[in-house]
Amino acid sequence: MIVVCQHCSTRLQIESDRTPSGSLKVRCPKCKNTLNINSGSPASDQSALNVGGSPATEHPRYDQPTAPAYKLSTLAEVDEVAVNDEALTALLELLSKGLSKGAGRGLQRGASQRRKVLTCASPTYREPIARSLTENGYQAFVAEDTRQAVETMRANQMEVVLLEPQFDMAEQGAAFIVREINMLRPAQRRRLFFILVSPSLRTMDTHAAFLNNVNAIINTNDIRDLPRILEIAFREFNELYRDLNQALNLSAL
Repeated sequence: MIVVCQHCSTRLQIESDRTPSGSLKVRCPKCKNTLNINSGSPASDQSALNVGGSPATEHPRYDQPTAPAYKLSTLAEVDEVAVNDEALTALLELLSKGLSKGAGRGLQRGASQRRKVLTCASPTYREPIARSLTENGYQAFVAEDTRQAVETMRANQMEVVLLEPQFDMAEQGAAFIVREINMLRPAQRRRLFFILVSPSLRTMDTHAAFLNNVNAIINTNDIRDLPRILEIAFREFNELYRDLNQALNLSAL
């Protein structure tokens, strides 16, 4: 049985056959917080890693592979970025102008700091997304399956997670990624930008993003313009949390 410390989010492995039928008190080895464990503990029931058959829990942690960082091939031909949707182009330009007024406020991100992006997508979109991000200064990590995705989220402090619903469908990869993010503490969740890549939802549809519990939505037809859309989305996000980041002395995402 896997139990998550509600104070520091440390995961503890407890053998179920040695757990008494009633409640059990365990001290977290990291923060020394006392955990009350019983058969209905939400700390174990709600964790995505406690779901049976998860490919991320079949082997010990040291055997788990993490997603590799994407590297551009020196021989690869780079296609010219083109946006066919004139309405989307006009919208992006208007948002860029409107948000530029507040761009200088708050703690800004250094130009040399590359955002870490975990890409969880089907093979169809995996390469275009990773290449587009890498070419525009992001550090892209590409997960080929659920095991890699979950372990990379644990081992590295990802700033952006980009999820496509068709990711690792055989292992229900999208469901595991969503549940893993939902288990984050509020302070951790605010430092993670969660993006849904959808073939049916509209790019930058804030209402659809709210309903899907994500920070932004990007339609698959707009992947070519992904970096430009992200920059606008980050400006909106950082403007929203500007005062809080200043109070906590945190840099913008």
